[in-house]
Amino acid sequence: MLLEGIHHITAITADAPGNVEFYTGVLGLRMVKQTVNQDDPTVYHLFYGDDDGSPGMDLTFFEYPGAARGRPGAGMVHRIVWRVGSAAALQFWNERLEQHGVSVEFDGESLVFADPEGLEHELVPAAVSDAPLQATSPEVPAEYALQGFDGVRAYSTDPTASAGLLLDGLGFETSDGRTWEVRGERRGSFYAYDNAPPEAVASQGAGTVHHVAFASSIEDHERWRTARGGGGRAHNAGDRPLLLSLGLLPRAQRRAVRARDDRSRLRRRRGRRAPGRAAVAARRASSRCASAWRPRSRLCPIHATSRPRRRPLDAWP
Repeated sequence: MLLEGIHHITAITADAPGNVEFYTGVLGLRMVKQTVNQDDPTVYHLFYGDDDGSPGMDLTFFEYPGAARGRPGAGMVHRIVWRVGSAAALQFWNERLEQHGVSVEFDGESLVFADPEGLEHELVPAAVSDAPLQATSPEVPAEYALQGFDGVRAYSTDPTASAGLLLDGLGFETSDGRTWEVRGERRGSFYAYDNAPPEAVASQGAGTVHHVAFASSIEDHERWRTARGGGGRAHNAGDRPLLLSLGLLPRAQRRAVRARDDRSRLRRRRGRRAPGRAAVAARRASSRCASAWRPRSRLCPIHATSRPRRRPLDAWP
């Protein structure tokens, strides 16, 4: 029972049009689809990846218009690490990002930059034999394109606290107790810890990672859900083909997920929704439909009523 590296990474954006322009127009990723958050249909969900929408290169964003800028702190992922094909690719991206006004840190071996909302990325030449995952872009030559996730880096004040979960619960391996790698039959990736800056107070918001999901075969799902090694707690993700590792989420998010699950069980016992929740959801849905951009369909995906079609998705950069 092995995890096949990172399946997808989900972050938060407050500006969907600007987000699309950066990740498709500047980084050359393909916009795979646009849908809604399965746990909250009032929130739109953007998916970027390679030409096939493959696990291992699936970067997604929840859109919360007007959300305040977040700040990664202890217990939060602060950097997404991507593979590229060569050192020449690093030079290409150094020049391309600078041309688009993006500040970069380039030391010849890796390149670090941030998106317009502060989400940090790092490019490194691939050092593994995993098949490259690439998106076709007219502005990015194939030999320089991003090739999928290499891993993520998170802040921590005590990396040893996660050792039991990563080693015994999820099957990761480490040589130094700070950088952990998991590898299946086809792919692998790492989860690394950096010391949390004393001034970095964790704050979830725009430009921060919401969660990291690791790939699992369908056959192994039930065994992962019942596994309790290392003190982790399984979170039922329905029929979605991935494993959400609740133990890798920031503590505040773990509390929120567990509280939501507890409320769901209570509603099922009562046979009805919590008082007032439907009215709140309806008000949020109405405000969402007034936004200036929305998907290809003329029907609102929240409550299926006709609405004007404004700037179409395929007209974006």
